[in-house]
Amino acid sequence: MKITRAKRAHKTLSFYSNNFGFRQPYQVLIDGTMCFFALKNKINLQEQLPKYFASEVKLLTTQCVIIETEKLGPSLYGAMLIAKQFPLHRCGHEGNPQSGSTCLLSMIGKINKNRYIVGTQDRDLQEKLRLVPGAPILYIHQKAPTLEAPSAASLKRSDKVSQAKFLPEKQSGENVDEIKRRIFGASKEEEKPVFRKKKIKGPNPLSCKKKKKQNSSVKNLPVIEGKVKKNRTRKRVKVASHIKEHIKSKVGDS
Repeated sequence: MKITRAKRAHKTLSFYSNNFGFRQPYQVLIDGTMCFFALKNKINLQEQLPKYFASEVKLLTTQCVIIETEKLGPSLYGAMLIAKQFPLHRCGHEGNPQSGSTCLLSMIGKINKNRYIVGTQDRDLQEKLRLVPGAPILYIHQKAPTLEAPSAASLKRSDKVSQAKFLPEKQSGENVDEIKRRIFGASKEEEKPVFRKKKIKGPNPLSCKKKKKQNSSVKNLPVIEGKVKKNRTRKRVKVASHIKEHIKSKVGDS
């Protein structure tokens, strides 16, 4: 298998996974035409499809498909044996079997809510499936399984899904201004000034000076007409002893 085929298959599967919720293991509905071409080109679907998808694959068929291959006679006997190897999926046509294409179309429905991949070589069935969004088509081309690119209906539905994801007005009913206001808050123009009552604050402890202590002598002084009367103090001068004796001798002589 070439690398380009693997890349295309991975890209297509990623498209359906991101937009329509396809998950592993991928469910592939196989019809009688797919089994006939696999036998003709010697392709083992149970071995090739997991390698092609590079993921887990669950191959399924229906009772209507097996009954249809049985009715077509010996020419599709080998295709019938291949179809019987796959697990049967309940299609709701028990007791009233339908053709393979009608059975698979009824299982796909209008939106393919069960996320089936349809493996078929029926051109009419492929054209009808292309009108259903999210319905991948698998077929055999040049002796190899090939997953068809997304149809126009699938691409159109994916655009709507992406718009629903990334357009906030359609998703939540909010416009852009409301979302900005909810996330980033109101702008400066929209903000209203909040008036708060001023509280009485105490003095700044750093600017307050400590009171100076008054001397006890100043406190005990008498107060005259609102002023403190200060007592005069005399300065005593020390006189040397020899000077004192000299003065006494002169006083005695006199």
